[in-house]
Amino acid sequence: MTDPTLYPCFLGPYGENDDLLEKLVVEFLRDHVYWRRNFHPEDPPAIPTRAAKQPQFLSFEARLRRELHALSASLKRSVPFHSPRYLGHMVSDVLLPGLAAQMLTLPYNPNNVSEDAAPVTVDLEVQVGLQLARLIGYRHDPAQPDCAFGHLTSGGTLANFQALRLALALKAFPVALRAVAPIEIGLPEDDWTAFNLAPDAATALLVRWQDWLASLPLGERNRWTAAVEAQRLESLGLCDFFARHPQLQPPIVLTPLSAHYSWPKGLKLLGLGADRAVPVAQQDMRVDLGALEEALERAQAARQPVLMTVAVLGTTEFGAIDPVDGIVALRDRYAAAGLGFAVHVDAAWGGYLATLFREPGGGLRPREAIAADFANFPAPRVHAAMAALCRTDSVTIDPHKLGYMPYGAGAFVCKDHRPMSLLAVEADYVFTRAASEDYLARYRQLGRYIPEGSKPGAMAAAVYVTHRVLPLDHCNFGRIPAQTLRATEAFVARAAQFAAECAHLVHACVPFAPDSNLVCLALNPCGNTSISGLNEFVGRLHDEVRIDPTAPLQLREFFASTTRLRIDILNRDTALRLLKRLQLLPAPQEAGESLLILRHTLMNPFLLDAENDISYVDRYFKFLTRRITALCAGVTASTHSNDSMVA
Repeated sequence: MTDPTLYPCFLGPYGENDDLLEKLVVEFLRDHVYWRRNFHPEDPPAIPTRAAKQPQFLSFEARLRRELHALSASLKRSVPFHSPRYLGHMVSDVLLPGLAAQMLTLPYNPNNVSEDAAPVTVDLEVQVGLQLARLIGYRHDPAQPDCAFGHLTSGGTLANFQALRLALALKAFPVALRAVAPIEIGLPEDDWTAFNLAPDAATALLVRWQDWLASLPLGERNRWTAAVEAQRLESLGLCDFFARHPQLQPPIVLTPLSAHYSWPKGLKLLGLGADRAVPVAQQDMRVDLGALEEALERAQAARQPVLMTVAVLGTTEFGAIDPVDGIVALRDRYAAAGLGFAVHVDAAWGGYLATLFREPGGGLRPREAIAADFANFPAPRVHAAMAALCRTDSVTIDPHKLGYMPYGAGAFVCKDHRPMSLLAVEADYVFTRAASEDYLARYRQLGRYIPEGSKPGAMAAAVYVTHRVLPLDHCNFGRIPAQTLRATEAFVARAAQFAAECAHLVHACVPFAPDSNLVCLALNPCGNTSISGLNEFVGRLHDEVRIDPTAPLQLREFFASTTRLRIDILNRDTALRLLKRLQLLPAPQEAGESLLILRHTLMNPFLLDAENDISYVDRYFKFLTRRITALCAGVTASTHSNDSMVA
């Protein structure tokens, strides 16, 4: 059934809440106009009232209306993300609080580079970081010295890049410090040890250094600071830094085999090179802890530094959740053995699922309490992974995915804000020296620490207001992913029924049980034994469920997407088991050989429409049955025709 508390949250598949949105937009547009008029009411209007009747004004209005009507007509060809018939990519309808807050803020046009350009929304962005830190389980009280820090980005790619920047800066800093700093602050004994400190140990060294500097007279403090800055990797560049420290190698990043393309992209941007991303084997599309341990053993034996290990909380292909708990346990073990590295969680997709695991007071919910609302969710390993988020070093989370925010709203959150000082840059025309160095004063100069310069304050307002209206716990925001997970369980059950009903037409299966609300479906027509035949069949089926910009949207009953499952990234037993389920003949594997499979993102909260007694999940599988029947009939007819021609 549909949770009635969700009814006011969205504009709605049918535009049901148009009256609410219209009232909000008009009310706050008028409020904005009154604000302008009362800024200095003694100033006369610069645009006279008679201007609206002048030919130039009327001509401009006519051109504006013409172009807006043309744009509006063109936008009718947009993807219908709002509809429960859309099961494609990671996007759905947007939450009304975020949409209204963004529209309200846009006319003020704040730029969150610093408080000089956004005195209100830059604070809201810092607060969003603390809201997300609380969701993850990090310390979120700015009065605590090791409080977390987070900020918004254009998306998960830039958030992952920020994680790489911070991890590299913290990893290299102790080496720079050894080059010039006094021994009394407790320096590591050699460069290898310095470069392989655990993030917590490197942070503690940074704090000791900063405290020692604070005890010095200003001139001496500046001289020491300049000396260390000259030795930092960020000043020297990669070539000179590693030339000065020949016992060190550039670090690697251990990523799952199916990791997002942003990781090699980020390593290219840093200058380390894409080949520093070292893939780790998986079991059922989740990181294999045994394979990760073997990779760490090889690195330690080769004296190869590791920058970070990446865990994924909701893969883009299969919605799988990596064993975060096992990964942080390996980090702690290897740190004790002298191979320190960070653990970053790419939770761009699954981060907001953590709302289901969070009590209103901030505590972690027991698995049994969560499982009472579902048939299978969450698996014990999923609960363990979520519980371990608070032990990681940084997290990427995308409000514009399961946070239902407008694009683009990604976010980066780190467990401890103090290493962020290593990323600071100066620009006298933008940033001012805060009289106080407290948490909020420091991060009001946000552009000092983030990859972007200018950035929209309206997005920060949208996310902040949404989190205030729907707090990030299971009683509030968590009701949305709960509804979609119920639809996911219905989808998986219906897929099994579909496979049985259509067994005379196709071999069908869900290749890997999902940990979140993203489900793939593999299909192979009966009688076909080749991967190329499967791919051709699924490609033809995808042609009927993808966007066609040249045709009216209404000609499509449903929308889905595809992905490719590479056979060579599966272990042998998993690959053989899947090929057997699909009745494909095992063949010598070629690099890059893959299965084309249907991919479904089940994030629309109205897929199970109790109000109208409609299951769009059931309707989708009935649609699939019709289309597959027609495709198989076409294949059979074509085969018979070819046989006749041969005869």
